[in-house]
Amino acid sequence: MKFGPRDLHLRDALVVGVPALVILVAGFWFTAQFIKPAPPTRLVIATGGDGGAYQRFAAQYKPLIERNGVEFVERSTAGAVENLALLRAPDVEELDVAFVQGGLGVGSDAEGLVSLGSVYYEPLWVFYRAKEPIDRLVQLRGKRIAIGGEGSGTRKLGLELLEASGAAAAPTQLSPLGGLEAVEALRRGRVDAIFLVGPANSGAVWASFFGEGFRLMSFAQADAYVRRWPFLSRLTLPRGAIDLVRDIPSSDVTLVAPVATLVARESIHPALVDLLLDTAMEVHGKPGLFQRAGEFPNPQQVDFPLSSEAERFYKSGRRFLQRYLPFWAANLIDRLVVLLIPLVALAIPLMRIVPALYGWRVRSRVYRWYGQLKFLEAAWRKDPNARPRAEWLKELDALDARVNRVRTPLAFANQLYILREHIGLVRRAVEGTADPGATLPGAA
Repeated sequence: MKFGPRDLHLRDALVVGVPALVILVAGFWFTAQFIKPAPPTRLVIATGGDGGAYQRFAAQYKPLIERNGVEFVERSTAGAVENLALLRAPDVEELDVAFVQGGLGVGSDAEGLVSLGSVYYEPLWVFYRAKEPIDRLVQLRGKRIAIGGEGSGTRKLGLELLEASGAAAAPTQLSPLGGLEAVEALRRGRVDAIFLVGPANSGAVWASFFGEGFRLMSFAQADAYVRRWPFLSRLTLPRGAIDLVRDIPSSDVTLVAPVATLVARESIHPALVDLLLDTAMEVHGKPGLFQRAGEFPNPQQVDFPLSSEAERFYKSGRRFLQRYLPFWAANLIDRLVVLLIPLVALAIPLMRIVPALYGWRVRSRVYRWYGQLKFLEAAWRKDPNARPRAEWLKELDALDARVNRVRTPLAFANQLYILREHIGLVRRAVEGTADPGATLPGAA
């Protein structure tokens, strides 16, 4: 099969360009293996029972998340224990993150789960009705206690502390009531004490502060609890902090508190981690009864390994682009920057190599005629009389004609002109118009 001049140039371009293109495509493919897919447009969070603190905070998260184009879906549960079980369940696919009470994951299997940090203190509140003050859990032995519903973190923590204090066994009666239902039971006298876990302004806790005849237990053994359970913190509710006019509480109250944490599946998209923590800073970063401004969220007191993205967030804050661009735009540019790596690492060197290879291929079609010219000149110089002068000139003319039919791109035309000048130089030597001992410039 013969190739025309244009076909030759196209073949040269394909021979050099196709491998270069393959290298670039392979580089993009290899880089793409390390790029997370685009952030999902839906985020599902497990909260807790109706009216609880987890639901209240989720309601504050919702508009902040959705302003970034991500649908925020709340999944109601019995509480933190159920939240943790749902995160671990492989058949529960539509769940990304959950509020989990600190301490629930201590000593448990952490495979597949990561922490995004602590978001606020969750004090344990023990309200009771009695004539004499109670400041130790052992004093509740034999009482009727609402300890929280099945699946709640309140129930797990309350049981653990009551058992350690020797107050969980009979004749103590434990009732699976929690939240506002437990408050109502205490008000009606169906129970003697209730356990609540959550911030002071949660519905059940706030109602208990103003319940007729309700008293709040101050933990006399708080330091002992904190030493024994490191996930607990010792807090002080100052006198009058709830209501200065009514002097509620009427004295300083010592409490113990785990922290609420955000726990996610390890597969959560990094962009959602940034979005959640940015939202948590806006919701939980304000000062409160037990926290300073900016204290939460933080990476302390977590039961699961801290997410690498969360760790970076706590060290460096929001990504540079997310500070100035919308959520979707910042993530799009982040992904494109990674995809540009092969362009920088491969395309720039190829831009140097490919033109050089193409030039070498084009020039090689010219240089191969130099071999024939050199061979002809060497034979003539060795024995000019070996053949008649007319035959030497005829062979040079044939060589010149073949070279004249070689087609090259305009940028390489000078190579042909130089070759033809060298053919003319040999021709003049054969005709006797040049010095027989002269050497051809560039023909070595």
